[in-house]
Amino acid sequence: MHLAEPSMSSEKERRFAGPRRGQLVFALGFIAISGLLIVQIGVQTVWVDGVRLAAQPRFWPAVGLGLMVAMAGLHLWRLPWRRVTRFDRTEALRWLMVLEYCAWFMAYVLLVPILGYLPVTLIFVSALAWRMGYRSRGMMAISALFAISVVVIFKSLLSVRIPGGAIYEYLPGALRSFAILNL
Repeated sequence: MHLAEPSMSSEKERRFAGPRRGQLVFALGFIAISGLLIVQIGVQTVWVDGVRLAAQPRFWPAVGLGLMVAMAGLHLWRLPWRRVTRFDRTEALRWLMVLEYCAWFMAYVLLVPILGYLPVTLIFVSALAWRMGYRSRGMMAISALFAISVVVIFKSLLSVRIPGGAIYEYLPGALRSFAILNL
């Protein structure tokens, strides 16, 4: 596999109907992830003696993973090029930008038990609105109202039990009880 830009493309490359960017990176990544999962299937699933093949806990995951590896391999085999270009790298970086929102979510989940549902929801909804480019005073107010609405709907109307934040323990008696139950 070459990492340089192709100087001249073949007829097969020019006639490829699909989008070119990211195809090779996708196929290689999909084979790597599928291969890793299929290698782990013996650790993650069991084989039960005396159970029919189709009822085995390991059978259908193995079929699915085997097909994932086979189809990604077929996709890779049918690609008319074998070089990673700058367009592939740009597309792969765009795919990796999704991980930023996974980090936001994990931080949210870790901070709710410490600071409480309402304060963390207010902070994160406003911060995400800011991050997405909604920076006017009006949009910040709308995001804060939305966060408060979410907390009221989930905690009060739907009675979803979300543990109170550890910081609520420092509030005086009646306020502490109110905060743990409603905020």
